[in-house]
Amino acid sequence: MDLGRPLILGVVNVTPDSFSDGGETPSCELAVERACLLKEQGADILDIGGESTRPGAEPVSIDQELSRVIPVIEALARRGICVSVDTRNAPVMAAALQAGASIINDVTALEGDAQSLGVVAASTASVILMHMQGQPGTMQDAPVYNDVVTEVGGYLVSRLRACEDAGISKDRIAIDPGIGFGKTQDHNLALLKNLGAFAALGSPLVLGVSRKSFIGRISNESDPAKRLAGSLSAGLAGLARGVSILRVHDVLETRQALDVWQAIEK
Repeated sequence: MDLGRPLILGVVNVTPDSFSDGGETPSCELAVERACLLKEQGADILDIGGESTRPGAEPVSIDQELSRVIPVIEALARRGICVSVDTRNAPVMAAALQAGASIINDVTALEGDAQSLGVVAASTASVILMHMQGQPGTMQDAPVYNDVVTEVGGYLVSRLRACEDAGISKDRIAIDPGIGFGKTQDHNLALLKNLGAFAALGSPLVLGVSRKSFIGRISNESDPAKRLAGSLSAGLAGLARGVSILRVHDVLETRQALDVWQAIEK
C-alpha cells in the first residue's frame, strides 16, 4: 500500500468482551456490515479480531476464534477489501490467510505461538509486530521497565531480526509499540513522546491509541466511546512523530482529521 500518506486501520472486533466495542458486532453479518461501513468512511485496511486482548481478558479456544473471524474475512475478501487479522495464534493466521487476509496483526510479535514465524514466512502476507509485556490477563499488574523507550525499541529490533532470519523480508513488516499493553500511564506517555525513535527503525510505525484508558485517565472520562477527541489528539501527535498507520474505531472522524492535517502539512 502507498505509505506516502497515513493509513487508517479500522477495528472490527467479533467478540463479546473487547474493551470498547465488544458485543457490537457479534455475528458475521453485523461484522461485515460494520466493516463495509468503515471502508466507505475511509478505512484503508479492516482489522478483524476474534479474541479480546484487553487487560484482564481470558483466552478463547482456537475453534471459537476461527468461527468468529473466518466467515467475516472471506466475505470482505470477496469484496476486494484489504483485510488484517488480529490474532496471536498460528492456526488462525494460516486459516485467515487462506480466507483472503493479507496482513497479520499480532500482539505477541509472532512470538506467542512457535509456528507463527513459519506461517507468515511461507506466505506473501505482511505483518504488524507489537510489543506487549506479559499476557493480556495479567499485563497491567504493575508493569516495570528501567527505560521503557529503550526496552520496547530493543524488543522490536530483536523481533525484526527474528522475522528476517525466518525469511520474512523487512519490507513486509510494520511495528507497533503497544500502547496500553503492559504499560503504566507514565510508560504510555513516554512512548508517545518518543515515537520518533521507533519510526527511525526503518519500518512503518503503527499506533493504536483509539479510546484507550490512558485517554480516560487524562480527561476523566470513564466511557471509552466518549474518548474520540482524545483519540484524535493522540493520533495526530503520533503522525507528527512519524506514525504511518493509525488503528482506530472511529474511522469517519479520523479520516476528516487526517485530511485536514495533511492539507496543512503539504
